[in-house]
Amino acid sequence: MKLRAWWVCGVAALSAGCSQIGYFVQAAHGQISLLSEAKPIDDWLSSPDTADKLKTKLTKVKEIRAFAARELGLPDNASYTTYADLKRPYVLWNVVATPELSLKPKQWCFPVAGCVNYRGYYSKEEAQAYAAELRKEHYDVDVSGVPAYSTLGWFKDPVLSTFIQYPDAELARLVFHELAHQVVYAAGDSKFNEAFAVAVEEVGVARWLDKYGDDKMRKAYDDYSKRKRDFLALLMKYRKALDDNYKSDASDDEKRGKKAELFQAMKDDYQTLKVSWGGYGGYDRWFAEPLSNAHLSIIATYHDFVPGFRALLAQSKNLDEFYDTARKMAKLDKSVRRQQLAELGHVPLQATDNSVASAVH
Repeated sequence: MKLRAWWVCGVAALSAGCSQIGYFVQAAHGQISLLSEAKPIDDWLSSPDTADKLKTKLTKVKEIRAFAARELGLPDNASYTTYADLKRPYVLWNVVATPELSLKPKQWCFPVAGCVNYRGYYSKEEAQAYAAELRKEHYDVDVSGVPAYSTLGWFKDPVLSTFIQYPDAELARLVFHELAHQVVYAAGDSKFNEAFAVAVEEVGVARWLDKYGDDKMRKAYDDYSKRKRDFLALLMKYRKALDDNYKSDASDDEKRGKKAELFQAMKDDYQTLKVSWGGYGGYDRWFAEPLSNAHLSIIATYHDFVPGFRALLAQSKNLDEFYDTARKMAKLDKSVRRQQLAELGHVPLQATDNSVASAVH
């Protein structure tokens, strides 16, 4: 497994050129370290040194994993059968950058994965150092922590300490989402991939709660979902306002002034939202760095095409048919599949393409 990781990353580095080698080396080292720290969940469960709270959560993961394969038709492989205690809050940190007066994110292209709107680092310090370089080039930059990611089945993705303590329904949501990436993947089309995974997680959690949920669990997940929808609506509102500002005929100085006003208004609206949530501050981390276009540029990836996938799911006889149709769409030209999803979701294609990729992942 380690040799395979080095081989894949070595080929990628040679393909990308010398300027990318340092980045791929840290990525390879980070992935290898992650795999080396992971041990089978059964080993953790049998160890007298494992805390009871962790044992309870790992037992729940096994239940979720079995449900994913049995009820959702998600891959029944070695992913999420091991656990790693990373002793850090996130598995990696993503760097997103946009021009000062635009919501269009900078893209980085890699072999196999295609082009994406972020660069991931296993070290927060390295991510911040790269962000500082981009800021010197006058980019708006956001550095955000990521609790989990999928290697698309290339490796045995482990359960991580970065998300193991999530409430049960949220834990199930995350596992369903990441496994969905192993079912359907279109290289270079994050919006398609993430929207598909969101659609799968939605139906997965609904079925999970029907089978295992109680009133308390359903109430907690309903509250979580409402806060997520409210927060997303807030971001979408200001993303549109900023996009309109940048596309206006105003001078650059006027656009900068309006930009500052809009970000302050968004902060004020967020405080109002928190009051309606009873003071819940789970999204405070999103405001940890000074707000910028980069914070808002990636929202679309996770949500623009979800209505289309929901409609496609409603038209399908079962999940297997839904997955088969999505696989066929993934093989189409990007513009064709996006047009199909836009029509299914009754969303104008231009509206989905104003900005590309979330903080609410």
